[in-house]
Parts: sequence; structure tokens; C-alpha cells
Amino acid sequence: MPWNILCDFDGTIVPVDVSDALFERFAEPAWRDIEAEWQAERISSRTCMERQVALLRCSLAELDATLDSIDIDPGFAGFVGDCHRWGHRLTIVSDGLDYAIRRIFRRHGIHDLAVVANHLRPAGGRRYVLEFPHASRICSSGVCKCGFRGPRLPTLVIGDGRSDFCVAGAADMVIAKASLLDHCRRDGLPVIPFDDFAQVRAVVDHLGRHQQRVAARIPEWSSAL
Repeated sequence: MPWNILCDFDGTIVPVDVSDALFERFAEPAWRDIEAEWQAERISSRTCMERQVALLRCSLAELDATLDSIDIDPGFAGFVGDCHRWGHRLTIVSDGLDYAIRRIFRRHGIHDLAVVANHLRPAGGRRYVLEFPHASRICSSGVCKCGFRGPRLPTLVIGDGRSDFCVAGAADMVIAKASLLDHCRRDGLPVIPFDDFAQVRAVVDHLGRHQQRVAARIPEWSSAL
């Protein structure tokens, strides 16, 4: 049986938070105050991103130039091929910016991947607005990742941060680093650590070859990685 693989983008496929990179370059300084409010849990991530995007001041060409300087993990393209080979359903599910994700993928020759993210829309005058086509009334994030688990396939989550916490709790397996790895270990969730997509590819290869023994081999893979 194939797996439903939900993969984060910022900090997972790319080494940086792309939104923060854009805010550093083009946003009015108040974006940092908004970030501090979110870190202190005084506002939701959805409110945080909406207010920060409203502070961007740049042309689309300037935005593209910054996005074109961002590299992806060198093993990611091979991982996409592995998913196709094994019949896994891969979806990029991010609380970031859809335009940025698709621009970066195109530059690296990656096409036809399903991308679920917040919608960045130019508003004229070097300004932008953020829309939330995948929001939920019961979720504080712009993208409710739990809504993409799917009822018929086991779910594998790959991620690194707070936007992945909720869906990780409902997944059959998690591949994680950074704060998501700490969260899974603290809550006793089935998790395999990773540093790069060469390691993720090794896990996905095992999924394709030994799916019935996945649960039993999680500790073995964790120690090996």
C-alpha cells in the first residue's frame, strides 16, 4: 500500500524560513514586533503572517530575485522520484507562501507537485496581501495540515516546526528535526530523526520494501540515522 506523505517546506526542503528571508529584505521593521507577539503566543500564526505580509514593500521582480537565490536540499529531487516509483502520494503542505514555493521548485526543475500553502497576492504599489484558502475555524494556522491526512492511506509527516505539531499527533509516522523532533519525543510519537533528504530517502525506500514491518523497525532506523 502506498503512503500519504505530507511534507513541510520552510526549514525542511529549504534550509531557511523563506517568509522570514523576504521580510528581512523587504518588510517594514515592524514585522519583528509582530514576530515577537507570535513567539509569545499572543497572536496566531495566521494573524502573524497576514500582518507581516502587509508590510512587504517590493516589486515582483525583486521578490523573484531573492527567491531565486534560495537552494533546496540536494536530495529532494531524488526523493520526489522515489515517491513516484513507490506510488506514494506526496503533497507539500506549508504554512508559508504558495508563490515562493512554486517559484523555487520551478528554478530547480521540479514540476507537477501538489502544493498546499497560503496564497500570496500582489495588491499593487509594491504591496501584497495574504489569503488563506486552506484555513479552518478550528486551527490557528493559515493552513490546517490535519485536513490533508486522507482516510484511506497511512500518513507520513516530514517537518521541522510548530506548524507540524498537530498533524504529527495524528500521523502513522513522523520524520522530523528541530522543534518537531523534540515535540514528538516529548509526546511519545513514532518519529525518525533526519538531517537531510538522503536520510529521508533511505526511510522511504524501507517503506516501499518493508511496509508491514515499519512499526517494528522505527527504533532501528532512528539509531542508524
